[in-house]
Amino acid sequence: MEALKNLNEQARVDLRERVKELTCLYNIAHLAAQTNIGIDEMLNNIVECLPPAWLYPDEACARIVFDGNSYSTHNYRKGKHQQRASIIIKGRRRGHVEVVYPDDKPECDEHPFLKEERHLLNAVAREVAIIIIRREAEQDKLMLEKQLRHADRLATIGQLAAGVAHELNEPLGHILGFAQLAQKCPDLPVQAQADIGKILDTSLYAREIVKKLLIFARQIPPQKMKVNLNQLIREALNFFESRFTSDGVKIVYALSPDIPKIDADPSQLNQVFVNLIANALQAMPGGGELTIYTYKENDKVCLIIKDTGVGMDKEIIKKIFTPFFTTKDVGVGTGLGLPVAHGIVTSHGGSIKVESKTGKGTKCKIELPVTRKRSF
Repeated sequence: MEALKNLNEQARVDLRERVKELTCLYNIAHLAAQTNIGIDEMLNNIVECLPPAWLYPDEACARIVFDGNSYSTHNYRKGKHQQRASIIIKGRRRGHVEVVYPDDKPECDEHPFLKEERHLLNAVAREVAIIIIRREAEQDKLMLEKQLRHADRLATIGQLAAGVAHELNEPLGHILGFAQLAQKCPDLPVQAQADIGKILDTSLYAREIVKKLLIFARQIPPQKMKVNLNQLIREALNFFESRFTSDGVKIVYALSPDIPKIDADPSQLNQVFVNLIANALQAMPGGGELTIYTYKENDKVCLIIKDTGVGMDKEIIKKIFTPFFTTKDVGVGTGLGLPVAHGIVTSHGGSIKVESKTGKGTKCKIELPVTRKRSF
């Protein structure tokens, strides 16, 4: 009779433990179905589901460590006894789930832990991995959709820019032509001569904007030849020699003498360097220091342009390669300088990266391949 009573008691204990385990898994599944919460909040909620499922729920504490971040119960502290299961995603261990008893407990199957608790912990770790895989896949999908929308906008802007540029070219040509003819007229008053000069300067500036639009729209193909990056940098710096002095900007440059020549369009790369140097100068209205250096890295030639100017915050950096985005005053910037620079560098098989902090200046790194993998 006593044996039967003990057997019934053990059956009740086992049933109670199984209910606790199933409740834990149900709660985790319920959390996984909530798509409106992020991974951090999800893991914080999951970890709270663990202690109630263990044999001593009031004394158990739990923690999930994932990608170096820790999510733990409010009472978590390290102890003598712990159970741990790894979170494996695509064959790589990215963290673990653990349950801890800070104080001593009676010996069971696995120290103070039950065999069934080991199975449960493994199941929780697998479920956490599945949840994270699903969430990361959703994030990748959203990012891809965002990139596709951005690419579609760029394509539309490119088509619009090309159309506008071609439409403007003809009237600009007429303005320049007639202004040059008018300038040759004899006995022009001094004021008229000056006004015609302003018309010419403004028209030439407008034509440069049109050229930028055409480059951005890929309507002007690069003219490839062997060029030396250092020579192009020196030519770009010559444009700003007097401005460096007037603006109180100290120029520091170290051009590596052993960098190899690259296949590139010199006029387009020159435009990139002029744009970047001009941006750097505009970012240092009160003077500062501009550092430029080149070097070879593996099969690439690298250029660094660094200023000590006002810098940019993260939100602005995200938009700097977006056509027509500018932080400059109306009439000062077109919002095409950096997008055009980005387009030229990428069309040469290279990359351009910008790092900046507000009040700390900006660093731009350009990498260009020594040997082109595909023709223009």
